[in-house]
Amino acid sequence: MDSVLGGTPADMDIAPTTADAAADNQGCRKSATPDDLNIRPRNRNFSSAVIDRRRWIGGDPFASAFFNALSVTFPAGELFFIESVKKFRKRVPPKLQQEIRAFIQQEAIHSREHHCFNEHLKDCDFDISRLERTIDDVVNGIRAQPEMAHLVATMCIEHITAILAAEVISNPSHFEEADSEQRKLWLWHASEEVEHKGVAFDIWLHVTRDWHPLKCWLVRSAFMAKITLGFTKNRAKGVLDLLRQDGISGPRAWFGLAHYALVAKAPFRRTLGPLLQFFKPGFHPWDIDDRPLIRLAESEYEAAIMVVADAGGQALPAEPLRKVA
Repeated sequence: MDSVLGGTPADMDIAPTTADAAADNQGCRKSATPDDLNIRPRNRNFSSAVIDRRRWIGGDPFASAFFNALSVTFPAGELFFIESVKKFRKRVPPKLQQEIRAFIQQEAIHSREHHCFNEHLKDCDFDISRLERTIDDVVNGIRAQPEMAHLVATMCIEHITAILAAEVISNPSHFEEADSEQRKLWLWHASEEVEHKGVAFDIWLHVTRDWHPLKCWLVRSAFMAKITLGFTKNRAKGVLDLLRQDGISGPRAWFGLAHYALVAKAPFRRTLGPLLQFFKPGFHPWDIDDRPLIRLAESEYEAAIMVVADAGGQALPAEPLRKVA
């Protein structure tokens, strides 16, 4: 099976701790999440934002295919992330429980909206079934592993999505020539990925609080190395599949994708440094406080921000959520 995550490293026991110790992390590093961070789901609706042209990013087939291939992964991937963090919700302190609740709400809305985006891709005569099978195989492969592997995989993939999100917000060239509604969709999604980037990591810190720091580092580094290789391979295959359907194949497709990813807009090259930081001992996603990026992107969405109740309550959306078919 083609999966970004093969087996759990055979020489590492990653069963969750049974200790009921304090919330502080005794073995691995304490959380760097800002105390005043407020994770707020923004109930945005883009179902009517049709894709008027296949190359919706300024006529660029490579940029459009890159983000199209990424979007196909979101509905299944983000529902898996929700499943993963739910397993640990009752094992963490109240503040983190509330952040998990907001994380779940954000990811559910992301899944819903990218389902709509992907349906519009089909309306443009793209066949995304092969890309969907790939992500289903990946997710099901991870599901077959112990629940702690679900959490580590979620933590690693959330880091990848967060650094890509920070890149597209901080570098306007990615979407400056994109269709207006699609640009809003991607910047909204990116702002929330940055906002909740530390949730899965903080769950990991709590449930591994009695582990030796070296074990923490080895486990997360081994998972991230495997996930990064698989993520890169699978997304490249997806982009090339979509490019073939757009009339671009062979060397032109390969060189065009490499030029886009590494030289021109360069989303891979520009996120390499932040990706490698994950392997630093003592790393935490909020070592870089990029909340200004959230504020930069969220001003257009203020009216859609949902009110998140305390850990014992429910969050009420600003408008009814539509169920993903």
